[in-house]
Amino acid sequence: MTAPEHAPAPGRPVTPPPGRRPPRVHRAWWVAAVSFVALVGAAGFRATPSVFIDPLHEEFGWSHGTISAAVSVNVLLYGLTSPFSAALMERYGIRRIVCGALLLIAAGSGLTVFMDATWQLILCWGFLVGLGTGSMALAFAATVANSWFIERRGLVSGILTAGGAAGQLVFLPLVALLVEGPGWRTASLTVAFAALAVVPLVLLVLRDRPEDAGVLPYGAGPEYVTPPPPPPGAAKRALRTLRDAARTKVFWLLAGTFAVCGASTNGLVGVHFVPAAHDHGMPVPAAASLLAVIGVFDLVGTVASGWFTDRFDARRLLAVYYALRGVSLLFLPMLFAESVQPPMLFFIVFYGLDWVATVPPTIALCRAHFGENGAIVFGWVLASHQVGASVVAFLTGLARDTFGSYDVAWIASGALCGTAALMALVIRGRGQPEPGRGTAQPS
Repeated sequence: MTAPEHAPAPGRPVTPPPGRRPPRVHRAWWVAAVSFVALVGAAGFRATPSVFIDPLHEEFGWSHGTISAAVSVNVLLYGLTSPFSAALMERYGIRRIVCGALLLIAAGSGLTVFMDATWQLILCWGFLVGLGTGSMALAFAATVANSWFIERRGLVSGILTAGGAAGQLVFLPLVALLVEGPGWRTASLTVAFAALAVVPLVLLVLRDRPEDAGVLPYGAGPEYVTPPPPPPGAAKRALRTLRDAARTKVFWLLAGTFAVCGASTNGLVGVHFVPAAHDHGMPVPAAASLLAVIGVFDLVGTVASGWFTDRFDARRLLAVYYALRGVSLLFLPMLFAESVQPPMLFFIVFYGLDWVATVPPTIALCRAHFGENGAIVFGWVLASHQVGASVVAFLTGLARDTFGSYDVAWIASGALCGTAALMALVIRGRGQPEPGRGTAQPS
C-alpha cells in the first residue's frame, strides 16, 4: 500500500496539511460510522441460525445437537480468529481485512442453499462464516477506537459493539419472515447480498490510520506522535502477546468472565431462544422479533455502557452487569408462553440493556493493563468469549435432545453469571490508564 502524501514518518509529530480547513465533522467519526455499518453486515448471518434450526430439522431430519454443532464451530472460529485479525489489521490495514471478511461471509451464506449433508453445513456455517465474522469481531471495534480516537474511546467502543446488535435488529425479523414464506434458502441469499453491499462502502470511506487521511486522531493534541508501524509477523505477535498476557492473573480473570458472557448471550440466548420459545407454541416470527428487540435495547445499553466506562470503575460495572444478567436468566423459564406476555417483554428490555454492555469495560481493562497490545489481548479475551459460547451452544442443543426442554440451560447459565460477577471484583485496577502513560503495566 502506497504511503499517503501527508502521512508522516513513524515517531514524528502529525500536522494537518497547510491551508486545509478542518472539516466540520472529524474524519474519525466517518470511519466509525462505516465500521458500524460493516459490523452490521457481519452480524447479519450470525443472527440467523436461531431461526434456521427448526426448518433444517424438519427438512433434513438433523437433530438439534447436530445443527448446534455447526453453530458451535462458527462461534469457536469467530473467537479464535479474532486475535490474529487484530494483529493483521495493524499490519496489513483495516480495509483489506474487512473486505476479505465480508466476502467470506457472503460466500458462506450463499453456498448454504446447495447443501444436503451435515459436513456442508459445518463447512458453510462453521468455517467460512466463522472465519469471516471472526476477522471482523469485536477486536475490529477495539482497533478502530484505539487507532482513530484519543478521546471518547469508551463511547466509540460501545457504539461499534452495538453494531452486532443492530445486525439482529435489521436482519432477524426479515429473515424469520423469509423463512416462514419463501424459505430458508431465500433468507440465506438475502444475507449474502447484504454482506456484499457493504464492500464498496468500506473501500470508499475506510482508511487504516488517521495519518493516511492527513489528520490527527480525534482528541489528539499538538504533541501527538504517530506510532511506529507494527513489526512483521502478525501471527507471531498475536501468539507472543498471548504468552505474555497469560502470565498475569488479570488476563485469566478477564478471559473467565468473558467466557461466561459468551455462554450466556451468543451461545445460549442468541442460538436457542427462538426454538425454546417455539417449543412453548410461540410462532417463529414472533420469537425472532423478540430477539431483535433485544438488539434494539442493546444499542442503548452498550452505548450507555461506553459512556459509563469513561467515567466509572470498569470492574464494578462488570460485576453489576453479570449479576443482573444472572438474575434475569433464572426467571426466564417461567416466562415462556404461546403469546408475548408483559413479563416476557420486561425480560427482553432488561436483558437487552445488558446483552453486550460488558464489552466497553472489558476493552478498557485490556487497554489499561496491557497498553499498546490491548486490542490484541482483547482479541484473545474475545476468543474465550466464543469458546464459552461454542461449548454452551452445543451442550444446550444436547440438553434439549436429552431432557426435552431448555430449563436446565437457563438455570445453569444464571449461576455462571453470578460467578462472573465475583470474578470481576477480584481484578485489580479501575480500568483507566494513568495520565501520561503510553503503556500500562500488566498486573
